[in-house]
Parts: sequence; C-alpha cells; structure tokens
Amino acid sequence: MFSVTIAPAIHFSRKKTMQSKLSGLILLGAALALSPAVHAQDYPVKPIKIVVPNPPGGSNDLVGRLVAERLRNRWGQPVLVENRAGASGRIGAEFVAKSAPDGYTLLASAPASLVINKNLYAKLSYDADAFVPVSVITAGTGVLVLHASVAAASVQQLIEYARANPGKLTYASQGTGTIAHLAGALFDLTTGVKTVHVPYKGSAPAVADLVGGQVNMLFSELATALPHINAGRLRALGVGSARRHPLLPNVPSLSDAMPGFLFSYWTGMVAPAGTPPAIARRLSMEVADGLKEPEMLKRVRDASLEPVGSTPEETAAFFRSESERWGRVIRLTGIKEEK
Repeated sequence: MFSVTIAPAIHFSRKKTMQSKLSGLILLGAALALSPAVHAQDYPVKPIKIVVPNPPGGSNDLVGRLVAERLRNRWGQPVLVENRAGASGRIGAEFVAKSAPDGYTLLASAPASLVINKNLYAKLSYDADAFVPVSVITAGTGVLVLHASVAAASVQQLIEYARANPGKLTYASQGTGTIAHLAGALFDLTTGVKTVHVPYKGSAPAVADLVGGQVNMLFSELATALPHINAGRLRALGVGSARRHPLLPNVPSLSDAMPGFLFSYWTGMVAPAGTPPAIARRLSMEVADGLKEPEMLKRVRDASLEPVGSTPEETAAFFRSESERWGRVIRLTGIKEEK
C-alpha cells in the first residue's frame, strides 16, 4: 500500500523535474538566441578600437580616423585608431581576426588585407573570408603617372614605347601585392608588353624615386600623385575610373585605350568572425550616415577620395568581385609572395 501510494508521487516528481529542466533549456536557448540582438541594442558600452594595418599619414589611416571621430561624437564612447603596419597588412589583419567578436575591435583596411593576400600567399595567419563585412567606406581613383623623361604623351604612345623597348620600362609600387603592383601586372597582361616591377616599402619612397627619375611610372592613388601632377613633376596619362575625374578633367580614362582596365584604392571595414550581424549593420549605417554630413563629406573629398558607405551585403559582394578580379591577375601573371 505504501509503495502503491508513493510510487505515483515519485513518478510525478521525476516528470516534474524533467519538465523543469526542459523549460530551463528552452529559456536558455531563447536567451542565447536573443543575446546578439540585446547585445546590439546596448552596443557600445566601452571603448572601440579601429586597427589600421598601415603606417600613419596615408589615406587609409585618414579614413580610419574620420570614422573614429564620427563614432566617438555619435556614441559618446572613446574610439581609438591603432596602426599595426607591416607584412602587406597581415599583422593588423591577424590581430583583428583573433580579437573578440563583439564589435569592439574593427579593421579599416586597404585591399591587400581583405582580398589580395588570400590570393597571393600560400598560407595566411588569418582567414580573410571569415571576417564579417561592415562597409566599403571610401574609394580613391587610381592614376597612371610618368616621369618626364618617358617620351609618351598618351597611353597608346606608352604601349608603343614599351613594345619597342621590352623590359626597359620600370614601374614602382608600395610593395608586392599592392594595388599599384597588380595594376602594373594588369597593364602587361592587357597590352602584351613587358615592364619591370620595382617594389618599395610604402607610397612615400615609391613616389620620391619616381619624381627623382629612378623609376619610370607608377599606378598611383590620385591623392598621392595630384600635388606632383599639378606642380608639373609628374605627367598623368590616364585615370583608373570609367570616366574622367573632376580634378583631372583633361586626363582620359585608361579604359579608353585599354577596355575594361579599371583600378581604384579603397578602404573597407570588417569585424572578427562571429560578430553579431546587428552590430555590423549598425556600424555600417553610422558610417553611411556620417559620409552624408557636409563636414565629413568635405574632408573625404579634400583628400581626393569619394564616399561609398555600403551595406554589409554590398560590401561582401564587392569583396568577392575584387578578389576574383585581382586573383585572376595574380594567377595569369605568376606573381609570387614575398619571402
């Protein structure tokens, strides 16, 4: 009798315990599912770090600092820029890739870290495809500039000179795998000529040697070359955009002479893998809204850059397109990584 009366009680107690555990697991799952959204609503509650994988002073650094200022003013939280330069952007990119995926460590990078290195290096210490895309912040038109000693007043004349003098023309770059290097390789691939690549460690020494006549040409960022063009120290043959640039109205597009030949310098922002999409979207919206404000817009354009402010989805699609385009150039020209 005792056992008969107590047995149902034990059964009920076990069932109730199991239901409680099940309810607890359901509540925990719901909390975990909601936690990114809740986290995004609270974000940010502490300082944010924007890592720039380049030295101070360049356009990539400038863009990172403009975004930092915008976020700082909007959110009332410290937003710091940290330059972690070296190894074609790999040092800064690796640091961000290994950071917590909480939106408090971001990467503001030129193409090398995000779309070029993965096509160039057999092994990387980070996975570029794992980053969470945030925004393409700005884009800078490229321009082909020559030293005055090169007897070519047009792209067609330059091509003819290069064909008549194989291996004689030299072109500078900021280093192996940079946009300047790949644009030079694309020039050879498109025209069938043979030029010689001379890599430097950054824009400043490359431009200095071009102005001094140690190298013949450079596929430069417009912002870097423009003062020398205006001063008559360098000759601009063509811009890398599909149309003429307002700052160089008399200089044609390179695609006029070489259909499809386009190149630009851009700055993209990403977050570590696993960063909640809601945080990436909020960052993207703040960047886009900031680029519409007159003061920030003026500062961007004063640097010869154009505002972009893409969504995370648009950013991801753009990265894929750039990776495919420059990856093809690397494969077809046999460019090798730096040892």
